[in-house]
Amino acid sequence: MTLTLKEIAEELKKVRSAAVFCHMRPDGDALGAAMGLAWMLGQRGAKCSVVCESDIPAKFGFLEGMDSILKEPPADAETYIAVDSSDEHRLGALCETFAKAKKPKFNIDHHISNTRYGDYCFVEDRAATCEIMVELADLLGAELSPLASNYLLMGLSSDTGNFAHKNVTESTFLAAAKLVSRGADINTIQYNMFKKQSAARALLFGRTMSNIRYFEDGKIAFISVLAEQLKSCGATSDMTEGFIDFPLSVEGVEVAVCLLETGKEKFKVSLRSKGKADVNAVAAVYGGGGHILASGCMLTGCLEEVIDKLRYTVKQHLVL
Repeated sequence: MTLTLKEIAEELKKVRSAAVFCHMRPDGDALGAAMGLAWMLGQRGAKCSVVCESDIPAKFGFLEGMDSILKEPPADAETYIAVDSSDEHRLGALCETFAKAKKPKFNIDHHISNTRYGDYCFVEDRAATCEIMVELADLLGAELSPLASNYLLMGLSSDTGNFAHKNVTESTFLAAAKLVSRGADINTIQYNMFKKQSAARALLFGRTMSNIRYFEDGKIAFISVLAEQLKSCGATSDMTEGFIDFPLSVEGVEVAVCLLETGKEKFKVSLRSKGKADVNAVAAVYGGGGHILASGCMLTGCLEEVIDKLRYTVKQHLVL
């Protein structure tokens, strides 16, 4: 059932133990929301763990506690909570574990494509799930520590492109200000999330951006990262986070597409729009989703086939 955030808080106050689920290939918002919520519930005396099927990218290791995230939920967790995941399949290998569990299940998210899975749902179009968590902290009566505030500010910062994307609102800045007032360190977060990078990532970035492909008179831009490129650069797939922002910044580009090879003829697709195309609708054609300006999906086929499909679909949703 869909509840108000106040009603969600009242239900969470009853929780004695919980596993908080992140989506596969977690980003800063998923990790920040999960770690922040686990901290809040822990402050109320609940026993909480954060779980994720994927390895946690090394870039998030600057915050204490990231090495405590588990691959499976503890057997004694009485409640399951999914955060920042638009549907159960985004939980990856933990999808079935979550779906079949005979225990209370919560779904707290900010994606408009959310399928409203779970027993207790709160879905609202916000800049980040962590923005919701800041409000939830007040409703739970949680006095956020500097560490918990850093978790949430990391999520706010990462999902807004360091507060530069169109999804940023007054409430986003107010939430960030509240977190800074409670000890969050914006300088440390900005450096680790947006500036710090390895030589391998720098090499991969240069090679990728030197091969941007433009279509429809430069309105659509594609970048691709193949497995062989990762290997030759000594890079890992998580290092590609943020790559898509560069082609979108090119003058004249309205939609940017990043194709990341995850297996033989399998691609993780990231889509970004400046506002003249609903990329959530584009992703939905292929079983994905997200937001109007930022979405994703998975596609199979050879690289050129995938590009042709997406080029056609994006063109159909591009309003000029």
